[in-house]
Amino acid sequence: MPATLGKFLFIAFSYCVFTLIFVTGTKAEPTVTLHYIERVIDRPPVLSNLHALPEDQGLLGARLGVSDVNATGKFTNHEIRLIEHILEPEDNLSDLASKINGENIHIIANLPSADLLELANFPWKNEAVIINTVEKDNSLRREKCHKNVLHTIPSRAMLSDALAQFLLLKRWQNWFLVEGVHEGDRHFALALRDSAKKFGAKIVDEKKWVFDADMRRSAQSEVPPFTQGSEYDVVVVADESGDFGDYLLYHTWYPRPVVGTQGMFPTAWHPVVEQYGATQLQNRFKKLAKRPMNDVDYAAWLAVSSIGEAVIRGNKKSAIDIKTYLFSDAFRVAAFKGRALTFRPWSGQMRQPIPLVHRGAVVSMSPQPGFLHQRTELDTLGLDSSNVARCGEK
Repeated sequence: MPATLGKFLFIAFSYCVFTLIFVTGTKAEPTVTLHYIERVIDRPPVLSNLHALPEDQGLLGARLGVSDVNATGKFTNHEIRLIEHILEPEDNLSDLASKINGENIHIIANLPSADLLELANFPWKNEAVIINTVEKDNSLRREKCHKNVLHTIPSRAMLSDALAQFLLLKRWQNWFLVEGVHEGDRHFALALRDSAKKFGAKIVDEKKWVFDADMRRSAQSEVPPFTQGSEYDVVVVADESGDFGDYLLYHTWYPRPVVGTQGMFPTAWHPVVEQYGATQLQNRFKKLAKRPMNDVDYAAWLAVSSIGEAVIRGNKKSAIDIKTYLFSDAFRVAAFKGRALTFRPWSGQMRQPIPLVHRGAVVSMSPQPGFLHQRTELDTLGLDSSNVARCGEK
C-alpha cells in the first residue's frame, strides 16, 4: 500500500472515531418537553383490596409512551423528554404551574377535575396543550369544556353507550339499575339513564345501595330480596369504587347477568385485550411495570403517543401547532384497537372503540354492528356535536 494512501486512510479513520465520540458524547436538546402532573388521591377504603388500584397508574404508561416515541424519533432526529411532577393531597397546584414557563407547554394530566380546570384557566392557557388521562366526567366534555384540554380517557357517556349498544344487540332491553352512594356512582348512573333513553332501553326498576354490612358474609341473604321487583333482563350496576358490585353476581332474585362497573364492564383498556397486536403493548408494559396495564396507564400512553405523532409525522414543536395538528384531518394514531384514532374537535375527546370485558376475557368491542353515524360509527359513543357546544364557543 502506498504511504500516502495509508496516511489518508489513517486520517480518515481517526476523523470518524473522533466524530463518533463527539456525537455520542453530546446530548441534543429534546424536540418537545412533556410535563406529567399527578395528584396523589386519598381513596376511601373498600370491602375488598383484591382489585386495588396501583399507586403508579398513569405514570408508567407515560414512561412507556416516551420510550416508544423516542425509539421511532431517533430515526427522524426527534426526541421527547418527560418531566414528572407528583403532588401530594395538600400541595398547591398553582405553585407548580407558575414554575412551568415558556410558550410551549405540554401537559399529561393525571388530575381530578378541580385541578384540571385550574390548569385550563391558568394565565399561560393559550400557549398550552393539556391531555386528561384519568377524569371521565361528562361535564369536562360539555359545559366545562376548554379548547386547550383534550381527553384520551373515555367519558362516562362513551362507556355507558358502549354497554347499552351491546345490551340492545342482545335484546336485553329491560334494566334493573343499582346505584352506589359515591359521587362517581351518581354520575355513572346518570350516564346509564341517558344511554337507555338514547338507544331505547327501559329502566324497569332502580335502587340505591345503602347497606353497610359486610357482604362477604351476607350477600346470599341480602342481595336476593334487594333485587326483587319488576322482571328485568339484566342488572346494571354503578359502583365505581368497587364497594358492592361484585357481590351482586349469582345472587340476584332473577337469574340474570350483571353488567356496568362489575360483571361485564366497559373500559378503555384491560389486560385481557389482545387483538390487533395489543399483546405487544401489553408485554412491553408488563416488562417495564412488573404488573398489567390498566385504563389510566393506556390513556397516558395514548396521550404521549398522540403528541409523538404530531412531533414526528407532523413535524410540529409548539403547543399551538401540536394542538392544531391533533384536531386536523392529517392526524391519526395507531392504538391497538383495530383502527386509527382521532380527536373530536367539539369536545377534545379522543374517538376510540370500547372493549366490553370481564375479568378473564373480552366479550365484545363497541360500537356494535348496526349502530350507524353520518360521520363515523365511533361517534355513536358519547357526546355528539349535535348536543354539545364546541369548546371555547360557549
